Amino acid sequence: MANVKKKTKAKKATKTPAKKRAVSKKKVARKKSTAATNRKQAAAKRNALAKKLRDDLKATKDALKFAKNAARDEIKLAKDAAKAEIEVLKDQLSAALKREQALLALGEKKAKMMLAAGERWERQQVAKIKKLATKKRRKTRK
Repeated sequence: MANVKKKTKAKKATKTPAKKRAVSKKKVARKKSTAATNRKQAAAKRNALAKKLRDDLKATKDALKFAKNAARDEIKLAKDAAKAEIEVLKDQLSAALKREQALLALGEKKAKMMLAAGERWERQQVAKIKKLATKKRRKTRK
């Protein structure tokens, strides 16, 4: 083997020395303690309950406000209806009083007319009696 050349590795250009990195430990997921987990779950449930109660309270307040306004409107309508009824009754009362006054005046007028008629009849009867009496006297004198 006569001319066998050996391959030699070519030398690379020298680099600046690399900085050493600090070796960091791999982070291992630690298992949380059951007490911490329970506290976290309890806090979450407590917060959810508080939120639900706040929402319920707000809904109750809104319903109460709506009912209060509805009751106020209903009372106002009832008041207005009562006032209108009072006005109608007042009108009816005044009309009845006027009728009563008219009837009393008519009754008094009739009573006066009857009294006057009675007095006229009485005078006529007295006049008739006097006339008959005078006729009898004339007959007896003749």
